[in-house]
Amino acid sequence: MLRFSSRRAVFFGRRNTRPLSATLFAICAISASSALFNGDALAAQPASEATQAQPAPRDLKTSPERAAHHERVLAIRAIGREMFLDPRLSASGKQACASCHDPKNHFSPSNDLSVQLGGGKLNEAGTRNVPSLTYIHQVPMFVEHFHDSEEEGDDSLDAGPTGGLTWDGRVNRGSEQARIPLFNPAEMANTDPADLIARISKAPYADKIRGLYGAKVFDNTTTAMNAVLQIFEFYEQTPEEFFPYTSKYDAFRLGRAKLSAQEEKGLRLFIAEDKGNCASCHRFSLPATLPVFNDYGLIALGVPRNPAIPATHDKSYYDLGLCGPYRTDYKHHPEYCGLFRSPSLRNVATRKSFFHNGVYHSLKEVLNFYVLRDVQPEKIYPRRADGSIDQYNDLPKQYRENLNMDPPFGGKPGDAPALSPDEIDDVIAFLNTLTDGYKPESDPTQAAADDKTAVAAKQASAVAH
Repeated sequence: MLRFSSRRAVFFGRRNTRPLSATLFAICAISASSALFNGDALAAQPASEATQAQPAPRDLKTSPERAAHHERVLAIRAIGREMFLDPRLSASGKQACASCHDPKNHFSPSNDLSVQLGGGKLNEAGTRNVPSLTYIHQVPMFVEHFHDSEEEGDDSLDAGPTGGLTWDGRVNRGSEQARIPLFNPAEMANTDPADLIARISKAPYADKIRGLYGAKVFDNTTTAMNAVLQIFEFYEQTPEEFFPYTSKYDAFRLGRAKLSAQEEKGLRLFIAEDKGNCASCHRFSLPATLPVFNDYGLIALGVPRNPAIPATHDKSYYDLGLCGPYRTDYKHHPEYCGLFRSPSLRNVATRKSFFHNGVYHSLKEVLNFYVLRDVQPEKIYPRRADGSIDQYNDLPKQYRENLNMDPPFGGKPGDAPALSPDEIDDVIAFLNTLTDGYKPESDPTQAAADDKTAVAAKQASAVAH
């Protein structure tokens, strides 16, 4: 029997209780002066090491061939940006990729719908919450058994299903992912690849595609479709748009910003195994790197059924993630039913719907779910006609042993939640530091911290003299 817990496996009854190496780094970085993840120390590292913390495109201009390759990549990405914004790629002619993956909201939906509307008449509701396209550049290919030695050389520890670009991990490349919405009846709803290619061949950027892929690229539907999907994949690997690493937390790690007292407390709670325990799945990185806050694992959380999704009005319908209905290669693996891939927490504070079914619409609701699911289930799940609590109501009973029970889950009804309301606010304050586009000059807490530092320095100088 194989059981998975917070991405740490219980394999034949043997549970991996070793703390995550990345979390150990986080805890060890908490000094007596509360200098969490000391940014000054990171900034003081040799340039060759510190620069690893800020991802940057490789210098491909060291030879004419590499320079030409670099220019080609940039040209493909530019076309991809045009295609991403182009509604002619949908059957309705009114829905672009950006309609759901809004570049102004970190490539997430800009509205608070649980699922988006699409189809030929834009009246078909989807069945899953639209994920962000940011920070997917490090997501590994899906594997059923992920063996993470955590630098200790023990590869016998099975962390379970890991990776893949969708909620159920069923595709591995950006080109494969791009195909899904293009031909999903509830999304862009194309039915004929040849018709889609014919429309693209008449787009304003069509000649640019011909220039890069050949004058006759549109003569063969398969060749043209492969080119279109590759263009999307290249575009979604544009660092400054999809993984810029420009949050306050990044500035903090690089020694260019300070966390407020509340943000610092939230970080502690995020790490603490008896409190938020968030870092067990949304992992930190090792020194001299910037984290994506994800271990890429698939996990069963048991979020409530969402009646806002029309498909759920059919009582026999269940979205079971890794074991179906949209992924079929593991449909005969009941131990995987209810598992969905963990997302990165970067830019999470700008999202307006959460989890695979979009059942929650604020971070406070999300954190309340984590700390109340088992100890106060009446606040999470609906009641049946007889007044009993319909706990875990979106996962059939036979699969509920797959549910994660690590903190902050677990506990018995009546136990105290792992986080108080004030502590939840602290964690949310920290999560807000993960939003890209941070500008220190616009941060009042940063100005206050700088003023406090200046006063302390002035006082120290006065004492010294």
